[in-house]
Amino acid sequence: MKVKLQDGTEKHYRTVWMKESNVYMIDQRLLPHRFRILRCKTHLDTVEAIKNMAIRGAGAIGAAAGYAMCQAALEARDISNGQSRITESRDWFGHIIIAEKTIKKARPTAQNLFYAVDRVYKAMCGDQDLKRITEQAVKEAEAIADEDAASCKRIGELGNDLIRDGMRILTHCNAGWLAFVDYGSALSPIYAAKEAGKNVFVYADETRPRLQGANLTAWELLNEGIEHRVIPDNVAGALMKQGKIDMVIVGSDRIAANGDVANKIGTYTKAVLAKENSIPFYVAAPTSTIDPACKSGDLIPIEERNEDEVRWIAGVTKSGRRMEVRVTPEGSHALNIAFDVTPAELVAGIITETGIYKAEDIIHALE
Repeated sequence: MKVKLQDGTEKHYRTVWMKESNVYMIDQRLLPHRFRILRCKTHLDTVEAIKNMAIRGAGAIGAAAGYAMCQAALEARDISNGQSRITESRDWFGHIIIAEKTIKKARPTAQNLFYAVDRVYKAMCGDQDLKRITEQAVKEAEAIADEDAASCKRIGELGNDLIRDGMRILTHCNAGWLAFVDYGSALSPIYAAKEAGKNVFVYADETRPRLQGANLTAWELLNEGIEHRVIPDNVAGALMKQGKIDMVIVGSDRIAANGDVANKIGTYTKAVLAKENSIPFYVAAPTSTIDPACKSGDLIPIEERNEDEVRWIAGVTKSGRRMEVRVTPEGSHALNIAFDVTPAELVAGIITETGIYKAEDIIHALE
């Protein structure tokens, strides 16, 4: 998508990309107040960027993880000291195995991360030439990124059919293009609707504790010229009861085979409220987010993050200075559960690049 830079120009960016051995990404920790490109020189740098949320969102994490595997392959080729065959350097193989495990530990809930790592690793298997193995890794990682962008564009085209002119849509967290390589999932139908000439209005949950809605979703919508309001997380129910919300669209970090959906904490609450108020609740996600090996949402690992994300909050002062301030008493502890699971029966439909499915039929999206 295009980004409006401080000098007034517009430039198209993907969320994450690789050039030579470096992985580049938009540093989402600084948005919306500062736009910066972060360079990760090694696979461990990329892993750290995933862990500390410099990059976040299912598809973006997946693409970054695939690129991290490429970096590990390039590093391993250096370890081989010019030897051309894998059988001549067991250190090479050991480096790849350790890197694979390290990358997979970065964010335990995001299915796209595991999907990308496994695909790149599989692409490296079955060959003995280190140069070819590395080339195959890079080719596969680039394919994953391109497929993510194409899938999200298609999600927008299909989801647009669900949106009527004048609709007021609620979304939670950030499932825009920053959360994927491009276009996004939950916001992609909204972008497509605007492009089709429809008038749409978006309520963006602030999404505590990391404020992805207030910081990232609002920044995207502002850039795209879409009218919106950022709302506290606990306002949505009142707006639904007042008849001011027509549809809910959220993203997902993992979808179980039975249609249960894991997404940012607070999503389940919105789904229950939508059901109570007879408002359709949709999930938008590429098929790479579906985990066919996970039978139900009860089996999805739920990440618990550092309590300081709840106890402290970051922002900028009126003078533009970035600061972090504590919002809890110094001795109070916090519980920081990062995701929750919405049961399939609360989901009106799941929008994928292959079609819109009833949640309980989502496994057919992979056929």
